[in-house]
Amino acid sequence: MALNPYTRKPLKVLAWLAAITVVLGALLFSANTWGTGSWTPKLGLDLEGGTEMVLQPKLVGAQKVSSQQLDQARGIIVQRIDSNGVSGAEVTTRGNDIVVSMPGEPSRQDEDAIRRSSQMQFRGVLVSGPGSPQPAPTSTGTATGTATGSPTGTATGTATAPVPTASGAATTTAKSALPGSFLQATTPPPTPSATTGAATATTGAATPTGTATTGATGATPTNPNDLAWVTPELQQQFQALDCSKPGVLDNIVNDPKKPLVTCSDDGVEKFILGPVIVDGNQIDKAAAGYRPLSNGQPSSTVEIQLSFKSAGAKAYGEASKRMVGLESPRNRMAAVLDNRSIVAPSFNEAILNGSASITGNFTIESARALANQLKFGALPISFTLQTREQISPTLGSEQLTMGLLAGLVGLLLVAVYSLFQYRALGFVTVASIAIAGLLTYLLITILGWSHNYRLDMAGVTGLVVAIGVTADSFIVYFERVRDEVREGRPLRAAVETGWRRARRTILVADGVNFLAAVVLYFLASSGVRGFAFTLGLTTLLDILVVFLFTHPVVGILAETKFFGGGHKWSGLSPERLGAKVTPRYVGRGRFAAPAATATQGSAR
Repeated sequence: MALNPYTRKPLKVLAWLAAITVVLGALLFSANTWGTGSWTPKLGLDLEGGTEMVLQPKLVGAQKVSSQQLDQARGIIVQRIDSNGVSGAEVTTRGNDIVVSMPGEPSRQDEDAIRRSSQMQFRGVLVSGPGSPQPAPTSTGTATGTATGSPTGTATGTATAPVPTASGAATTTAKSALPGSFLQATTPPPTPSATTGAATATTGAATPTGTATTGATGATPTNPNDLAWVTPELQQQFQALDCSKPGVLDNIVNDPKKPLVTCSDDGVEKFILGPVIVDGNQIDKAAAGYRPLSNGQPSSTVEIQLSFKSAGAKAYGEASKRMVGLESPRNRMAAVLDNRSIVAPSFNEAILNGSASITGNFTIESARALANQLKFGALPISFTLQTREQISPTLGSEQLTMGLLAGLVGLLLVAVYSLFQYRALGFVTVASIAIAGLLTYLLITILGWSHNYRLDMAGVTGLVVAIGVTADSFIVYFERVRDEVREGRPLRAAVETGWRRARRTILVADGVNFLAAVVLYFLASSGVRGFAFTLGLTTLLDILVVFLFTHPVVGILAETKFFGGGHKWSGLSPERLGAKVTPRYVGRGRFAAPAATATQGSAR
């Protein structure tokens, strides 16, 4: 068949569809080559089974958990699971416990993201020191002198870890190119044995001066950065704390209105922190990314950018103005997550724009997970993992086989109907459904390893229903074309005119289906979301196939002798369709013979 201008355009459109299919196939092949993908879609909890985790509230003393706290915790856990791309998980309450059922084997990161409280607090540093006991000073180095309130004292030989001395002010660098950014000290904090203006140098212990006297008076300080918060009891607790021991902070009581003795996230440093200055519920937005350089290009440092609500921004700004003039370590603001300080940078200027930037030992994946946890809010209570066990599928392979069999039967019925109703044109319907099925398989399989999408029984039901939705679009198009042939138009003109009329109908019908799928996905329970997702996905693929395959193929077939000549088995025969035999008026006093390839004019 020679290529003419009428067939070149459809071939170009088909080339686009072929390119899309090849790209998806290449992605799937690459995923399997690298060992991270699979040739089959991942299955959901009801078809494959998975892991059940029972989370028990971690209560201290006489603390009790309310049903409102459990419901709030359940909602936050659902949001966290969804943000991690885990599809088909179920979160329920059982007494005072929360039961999480997830398909497959969740990673340690997924488990931590579920049960961690993610309670963010910003507290001022009052005292800091090494996180674990330090070796005794050698003969070449002894701690001498008493801090006088300015960084001029010296403390040598007191630690083998890279802790700084108080021989000079710690230098700081901006954490972001944005003005007023959160600042990170480029040198580690001073040891408690040389805390400037606050502690008397001793061998391995920090003793804030004047603390016992102030604490003994019983007066409660109003300034969260006041050293009067450091009582003898806190000093004793601080000195006894060994951050190198596992679980040392498990039973800590975190009262936002009182000081907190805690460790850094890596256990290298320990702190006495003042009361909470800004609570995590004042975080408005949280986003993870790479810290930009001065030229605007991203660096290799991962950061979490925070923006506060109005009350939090005001409190943070006032604290930064107050702390920027304090000596180290009291000019440091610790970001505390789940009772541990993840970073404790110092200020060198006031921050009044209501934003902050946090860096630490983050990967981009862990930073994004933490940003999601901060964004969705902290759990009202912390949980411990009580039990973790494998669970069997509730339906299993037999139901999956029956669902696939139902889809195959539906496909065969559609094929038989199309061939009976449209003769040879019905093969276009079968081919279109096959292309749609191939694209659906590629997308669902790729989403399985890229976004951990799981195909459950509800999703299989959506795929079966999609066969009828896809066939309906072809029927609308073919009937429009046949109507034009009945009106006496040549097949080429009937294809273009019928497409213009059918296109609008197809878009409206698929638009309604897609809108219903979106509403169902966001408002229905997790058991129905699989159906809504596959219905919406196949609806979009239906539009893609009709526009990039069905219409171009019918346009090419219209140029062939078999279809264009109106063969009786083509499905577009004017005689079988009962085409009008009267001349058709085409405007300006001209008439065209029915099914003719050229118009014939006659004066009226």
